[in-house]
Amino acid sequence: MPNKTLREISGLDAAVPALADSTLILVDYQNTYTRGVMELDGWEAALDAGAELLAKAREAGAPVIHVVNDGGEGTPYDIRAEIGRIHPAVAPVDGEETVVKTAPDSFHGTDLGDLVDKAGNENVVIVGFMTHMCVTFTAQGAFLRGNKATVVADACATRALATDVAEVSAEQLHGSALATIADVYGVVVPSHERMS
Repeated sequence: MPNKTLREISGLDAAVPALADSTLILVDYQNTYTRGVMELDGWEAALDAGAELLAKAREAGAPVIHVVNDGGEGTPYDIRAEIGRIHPAVAPVDGEETVVKTAPDSFHGTDLGDLVDKAGNENVVIVGFMTHMCVTFTAQGAFLRGNKATVVADACATRALATDVAEVSAEQLHGSALATIADVYGVVVPSHERMS
């Protein structure tokens, strides 16, 4: 039988926030993850869910912040090239900020925290790529700075990995990352359809 989460044990809030009372943070929805060496399992469905959530957030008047990872020129994360750009399905529109980061935690070494504070919402809704890396560490960063993080599972995706310890499928890694987030860093919502 599964154990209670640390959030449950600590009595942390489990409520799913309204989009109108949240800031939506879209993490690394870059072309990087749609092809080649970094292509993610299930990226199409996750991107579609992210696009639908983005549309709902815009309609609700929620502040939207986009985040991109810059790995430098010539890398799969080169934001100066087409490969590193935000996918057109979730591209920023006028008035939406874009934060450039170089670490998995989108708050680290960036002005994301200032932008979240300026938006005026304690709640942040986080989606994007990859579930086990930048989504998880951005949720952690939000939690550690005092924000209430919500991660929408079906708007995130990752890839299979093999280490000296084990081979882990994308599904296992995705689920494990979401369990880590749900244990302490934030509320995990299975589907973007639950967000309103």
